[in-house]
Amino acid sequence: MHKLMSGLARSMAILGGMVLSLLIIMTCLSIVGRLLNGAFHSDLMSSLAPEFSGWMVTWVGPINGDFELVEAGVAFAIFAFLPLCQITAGHASVDVVANSFSRGVKRFLRMVTEIVFALALVLIAWRLAEGTISKFGNGETSFLLEFPVWWAFAASLVGAIIAAIVGIYMGAVRTYEFFTGRIQIWDGVEGEQ
Repeated sequence: MHKLMSGLARSMAILGGMVLSLLIIMTCLSIVGRLLNGAFHSDLMSSLAPEFSGWMVTWVGPINGDFELVEAGVAFAIFAFLPLCQITAGHASVDVVANSFSRGVKRFLRMVTEIVFALALVLIAWRLAEGTISKFGNGETSFLLEFPVWWAFAASLVGAIIAAIVGIYMGAVRTYEFFTGRIQIWDGVEGEQ
C-alpha cells in the first residue's frame, strides 16, 4: 500500500513540477516580450525604422492573460505537492519542546498531528469540490482569456483529493504505529531521542 501511495504522491509532485516549470518559462517569455514591445515602441526605434517597429509591435509583446494562467497553475502546483509533503513528513515543524519527550509521547503527537492533517485535507478537498461545482454552475470565466474558472478549481481538486487520501493513509499508519509500537514508515524522526 505504501508503494502505491508513494508512487501516487511522487507522480503528482512531478506533474506539479512540470506545470510550475512551464509557468516559469511562460512568465520569462512574457517579461521579455513586454520589454521588447517597449523597446520597439520607443521614439528612437519608431524614428529609425518605423515600418519594422510597427511590424514588431504587432508580433512581439507580453503573453495575453499570463497572470491568469500563473494564478491557476500555481494553485494546481500547490495541491500537487501536498501529497508528497504529507507522505514524507516534509511539513515544517518546531520540535524545541517535543525533542525532550519520550518516544511514546512523540508517537502520540505524530499520530494526532497526522489525524489533524488528514481532517484538514479532507475539509479542503470537500470545500474545493463545492467551489468547483459552484464555479461550474455559474459559468464564471477569467477576464482576459475567458476560460472557465472551474477548470482551475477542478485541476486543484484532483491534487486536493489525492492529498486527502494520502493524509488519511498517513493518519492510519501513524495510528497503527502508536498502538503497536512498530514503525511502518521510516522518515528519520523516530530515531531521534
